[in-house]
Amino acid sequence: MIGREKEIAILHKAYTSDKPELIAVIGRRRVGKTFLIRQFFEKKMDFEMTGLKDGNKEQQLRNFIYSLRDAQKSHELPDVPKDWLAAFYELKNHLESLKSKKKKVVFIDELPWVATAKSDFLTGFSYFWNSYASKNNIVVVICGSATAWMIQKIINNKGGLHNRVTRRILLQPFTLAETEAYFKSRKIRLDRYQLLLLYMTMGGIPHYLDQVEGGKSAVQNIDDICFHPQGLLRSEFDNLYSSLFLNPERYELIVNVLSSTWLGMSRADILAKSKLKDGGGFTRMLKELEQSGFITSYTPFGKKKKNRLYRLTDNYSLFYLKYIRDIPPDESGNWKELSQTQSWKSWSAYAFENICLQHIDNIKKALSIGGMHTRHRSFLVKATDTHKGAQIDLLIDRNDNTISLCEVKFYNDEWALTKEEADKLRQKRRVLQEATKTKKQIFLVLISTFNLTPNQHSIGLIDNVINMNDLFVL
Repeated sequence: MIGREKEIAILHKAYTSDKPELIAVIGRRRVGKTFLIRQFFEKKMDFEMTGLKDGNKEQQLRNFIYSLRDAQKSHELPDVPKDWLAAFYELKNHLESLKSKKKKVVFIDELPWVATAKSDFLTGFSYFWNSYASKNNIVVVICGSATAWMIQKIINNKGGLHNRVTRRILLQPFTLAETEAYFKSRKIRLDRYQLLLLYMTMGGIPHYLDQVEGGKSAVQNIDDICFHPQGLLRSEFDNLYSSLFLNPERYELIVNVLSSTWLGMSRADILAKSKLKDGGGFTRMLKELEQSGFITSYTPFGKKKKNRLYRLTDNYSLFYLKYIRDIPPDESGNWKELSQTQSWKSWSAYAFENICLQHIDNIKKALSIGGMHTRHRSFLVKATDTHKGAQIDLLIDRNDNTISLCEVKFYNDEWALTKEEADKLRQKRRVLQEATKTKKQIFLVLISTFNLTPNQHSIGLIDNVINMNDLFVL
């Protein structure tokens, strides 16, 4: 298995502990939750059920009894339970009938698909945990792609499951280093620039990366996976949001609005452009999108919390809305041509900046401040009659009374600073000092794909240089 060391350690501790365990595993669709659980508990599973997407209560109960029959290795089909209390009573009887003294393992996958509002599933599950599993040598693993639902209904449950979860795992996409290791395990040889191109398109989602074929460039693979009518990521967008949210069109509307700007948008601006109604429902949608890893909120440097901005940061959603969405269903796109346009050059700069934010710990390590308390954010000052404006991609506000002002450049070769670019960097530094009145030392950092070619414009100006290799460090 690639990566997942921390998650495997959590599962190992749960399985070897001397107490019952209820583990909640959450993470977005296709990130590898089920694979992780099945790999770790490969021959230890005593019961496993996967919820049915859009299944009604009767279908879910039949699915449960079929799963129970499989676990019992029985050819007889028991009667379908009338409700979830009866269903979990049957599961209790099955577990009690097992003669092995080893820790028993129960795995319920895609829990949100089963535990719908009128199903009473959580009533039955609460009974099972509180009256039986919590008193016996059992590990119960519950899993769901609807991250926000899992947090609200399970982890923050106010009823019978309140504070019952003993361990939780939030499974994240692969980092760049894990993505590289994954392809090496599949004997696919791609250099790091090619890997960056793929990561911009699909992020570190293992199931998406599984579509990549060896012997093809990143451009060729993106063409096949994203632009061919039968490519997985050609139609994944609607499936992705509908699998996670009720009324997914409203969430897609927010994401679509955020895709129109790279600077981030305020809550008020999102409301105005989306034409959604203000209130608790809108607040909940923003929170759920953020919990699910699609958007990120932040307070710009020098601003107050009320000035919080939201950005779309999911790699695949960004790419889909920019390049795939408007292609007619029966037509193929041509990424070989699109990837040479000025539009892509501008978009790739933002996509690379997004990757840098996702690997901020690597950047801190490269700056030798890995263990230091920092805050990272962007900075934007609009020009007025009295001062010039400036937009800074990334600021790292450090606890050693300094600020790393990062300039992010995506380029297919080494970067040589021009006089005009050097003047712009000096201006950014000056505007930051004047607008914030900061007394902190400001270091200029260049983050680029390849190295900086030193010249008369960069010497004495650029304090630190970080290239893509630093982003691939484990």
